[in-house]
Amino acid sequence: MALRRILPALGVAGVLLATVIAVPAAAAQDDTSRASWRPSADPIVIGHRGASGYRPEHTLESYRLAIRMGADYIEPDLVSTRDGVLVARHENEISGTTDVSAHPEFAARKATKTIDGTPVSGWFTEDFTLAELKTLRAKERLPQVRPTNTAFDGKLEVPTFQEVLDLARTEGRRLHRTIGIYPETKHPTYFQSIGLPLEEPLVRVLKHNRLTGRKDKVYIQSFETANLRKLDRMIDVELVQLLDATGRPYDLVVANDPRTYQDLISPENLKWIGTYADGIGTNKNLIVPRDAAGKLLAPTTVIRDAHRAGLIVHAWTFRAENQFLPADFRIGTDPNARGDITAEYELFYGLGLDGVFADQPDTAVAARTARAA
Repeated sequence: MALRRILPALGVAGVLLATVIAVPAAAAQDDTSRASWRPSADPIVIGHRGASGYRPEHTLESYRLAIRMGADYIEPDLVSTRDGVLVARHENEISGTTDVSAHPEFAARKATKTIDGTPVSGWFTEDFTLAELKTLRAKERLPQVRPTNTAFDGKLEVPTFQEVLDLARTEGRRLHRTIGIYPETKHPTYFQSIGLPLEEPLVRVLKHNRLTGRKDKVYIQSFETANLRKLDRMIDVELVQLLDATGRPYDLVVANDPRTYQDLISPENLKWIGTYADGIGTNKNLIVPRDAAGKLLAPTTVIRDAHRAGLIVHAWTFRAENQFLPADFRIGTDPNARGDITAEYELFYGLGLDGVFADQPDTAVAARTARAA
């Protein structure tokens, strides 16, 4: 399977950074090789936890709306139940995304656990059977930021991975297009340590749905490396190494490997990633950093370096509210008001990005369409 990793980067056509009006002059690089590594296809739009800017995240309604807004892929974060079923939640601790605290029958299950080296208190999916989780209802995780989403609190279930796949298939048939699936394995080292490994049930569900090859629209992503290296030996779908702006992959911490995420974006380590993965999913600050005031700095060479290593590059997370945008693109002083998200897309699309994770996928699709016009 390693031979699939030695592929050239996608495409050759490009648009020079100088054509992107939104990039500050100081941000332009003198290395014109970026144009040579520009992907030929339009960047994909990934509905981040569905359309989480408009619906409570990781619910079927959120995924359905993302699809209807034109997202190419939908992203379920996967954790395990006590009986080994994969469900879509951003974290295995669910007090912030469900009404579990309002269920007196589950009060005794509140616990404090160490997840990836950090104490976490609350209720955890691995302490519930699927049947028990199905008695809970989802709620908006950021009610102060997205108060209109709270209208759906108490109405939507926690979906299984299979239910997300079923939705994608049904909506794809209705819209006459294939909806891609972009699952993330959450805390795989932790789940392995408690006897609920994520890889086997994930591969089993994908095989059951005949989603096993490189032509299938599936990416599997993880912040850990051992998890992806294991999956590389189990299935032939495309794999994406997630890279944050700070910290270390937890499996490397456990293995006493000193490398950080910053280390992994070096050309040498990108080549290493290319031995088991097909791409990287980066915190967008690794591509265009910000200063202490939140203003944009010069773009890095991460996209160019990754493309030279034969890796696609997707970036996260694009959110329309001011508080998530660089200071350059904020409008007004209300942190929850919408800023100029289109300008941010124009910047990153112009740098040669291959895909974006978007909370409001309609904005990413609209910016991509306008760019192609």
